[in-house]
Amino acid sequence: MSETYRDAGVDLAAATMAKALMGAAVRSTHSPAVLAGMGAFGGCFDAGVALQGLREPVLVSSTDGVGTKTLVATALRRYETVGQDLVNHCINDILVQGARPLFFLDYVASARLDPVQIATIVEGVATACRATGCALLGGETAEMPDVYVEGAFDLAGTIVGVVERAQLLPRADLAPGDAVLALPSTGLHTNGYSLARRIAARDGYAARPAVLGGASIGEALLAVHRCYLREVEALRNAVTVKGLAHITGGGLFDNLPRILPKGMGATITRGTWPIPPIFTYLVEQGRLAEHEAYHALNMGLGMLVVLAPEEVAAALAAVPEACHVGVITDRAEVVLVD
Repeated sequence: MSETYRDAGVDLAAATMAKALMGAAVRSTHSPAVLAGMGAFGGCFDAGVALQGLREPVLVSSTDGVGTKTLVATALRRYETVGQDLVNHCINDILVQGARPLFFLDYVASARLDPVQIATIVEGVATACRATGCALLGGETAEMPDVYVEGAFDLAGTIVGVVERAQLLPRADLAPGDAVLALPSTGLHTNGYSLARRIAARDGYAARPAVLGGASIGEALLAVHRCYLREVEALRNAVTVKGLAHITGGGLFDNLPRILPKGMGATITRGTWPIPPIFTYLVEQGRLAEHEAYHALNMGLGMLVVLAPEEVAAALAAVPEACHVGVITDRAEVVLVD
């Protein structure tokens, strides 16, 4: 009896069906700059159209994944949001250097390809791309039965954006005394889930502790990673943004120093921004020390913005939900104070 690829665990028909199901969503993100997209061996993007009017365009790229948030999605059979998480995370990463998104490529892999599941995930990717004017140029769907655990999937992506060289961030004039604003997060975003899942396992994702105000633990953990593109654009139109820090893996203590000149740090004042209830739950149930909480989680600090102190009022007028949370110092550490 002859062997087939399907006997080995790879269903080519399922892959074809998944591509058919996601096709319309992917194409909905395309602009005239997309010359070849889904179905081509390589995506083609007309740089002349996208970079028109820029004097010294600099391409900025980033690759990331959703991590073990995929396990929460699998447990709850909720796949419509993780694609949005992926795109928004990547957009925020290149925003930090001042770039706007041009195009995105995704990668979805699993032990066994479920066409509806994969299409739902990619539709989430397309939703976020469409909302931000970013073309979903292509991607890869892989079925690898001997690599992934049955029922699990992996999700990663690459983004390419552009910024005028003169507008690259951080600026060279970032200095002690500059103000630090925070754009609040919606929850964990896409970091800290190995810790969060360990703590949440005690009550289960369906539990609705009082601190969450009626939401279940699973719902709170699946809150979509917020995209800060519009808020950052509003701020840059109103004030001179000197630096941005996306608070992801490593939290406050690792991410803010990445944009600061050597020898500088920051003082962040407790109680000056809203902390989503899921963090209160995790800190209390996990008995997390403060440093551990702010190192593993974003604790409500989604994106930090550095600007001159005299521009704080204008920034808050442009983006009212922003919070004035701290100041840049001449000490090479980030500290929390009352």
